Amino acid sequence: MHCYILNNTTVYKAFKIKSSLTCNIKRHLTHFCISNNNPTLTRAVFLHSLLSHLKCFTFTHVAFNAGLLFTIEYVSSKTINKVIQVHDQIFCCMAGSLADAQAVTKAAKFHLSFHSIQMETPPLVISAASVLKDLCYKNKDELQAGFITAGWDRKKGPQVYVVALGGMLVSQPVTIGGSGSTYIYGYVDAKYKPNMSREECLQFATNALALAMGRDNVSGGIAHLVVITEKGVEHVVVPGDKLPKFHDE
Repeated sequence: MHCYILNNTTVYKAFKIKSSLTCNIKRHLTHFCISNNNPTLTRAVFLHSLLSHLKCFTFTHVAFNAGLLFTIEYVSSKTINKVIQVHDQIFCCMAGSLADAQAVTKAAKFHLSFHSIQMETPPLVISAASVLKDLCYKNKDELQAGFITAGWDRKKGPQVYVVALGGMLVSQPVTIGGSGSTYIYGYVDAKYKPNMSREECLQFATNALALAMGRDNVSGGIAHLVVITEKGVEHVVVPGDKLPKFHDE
C-alpha cells in the first residue's frame, strides 16, 4: 500500500510500506512531517529518518539440562526492549508490529498476574504461551505480532513455545526468529544438542547471535542473554566488541 502524510495543506506520497508496519510507524510519520514543514521533502531524507526508528534484531531460545537460555541482539536503543518479562520466570520476545506486540504483552501480564493470585501459585509456562496464543488468535485480523515464550516452572522445568502470527502454538526445544535468523538455521541445526550444560548453551547461543550479526546488515549492537533456572533469572549482557569473531570478519 502507499502511505500518505498530511502536513498542513501538503500531501506527501512517501513510499510503499507493508501494511503490517503502517500502524507501527504512523506516529513517527506524523511527527516527522509536523517537525519538517518542507514541501521539497525527499524520499532519501524521509527514509533516513524512518529507518532510524525501526529496530531489527535476532533472537533465540534454547533449553538446556537445568534450565533455559533466552538471548536477543538488536540495534542499540535506549528506548526499545524486545525482551519482555511477563512473569517471574517467564519471558517472551516480540516480532512483527511493535505496537501490536506491546499491547498483547501488556494484556498478557495482566492476565498472568490475575491468574497467579487466583491460583495462589506462579503460572505455568504453557499458561503464559496459551494467553498469548488466545490474544493473537482472537484478534488475528487486526494484529501483526508473533512471540517466542520461554521459561521455567515446577511441573515441566524449562520450556520453549512459539506463538506464530494468527495464534498457532508450538512447543520446541530450540527456536530462532528475527531478521538475522535466516542466516543461522544451518548453524543451529548442526550445533544444537539436547541436554547441553549451562556453559555449552551460553556459548552456543552467543555464537549464533554473533554469526547472525555478522551476516545481517540490519542486525547488530548488544547481545542480551537471560538464563532461567529453578533458582531464578540471571541477566548477561555481551557488548558488540566482546562477541566471538569468525574467519570472514
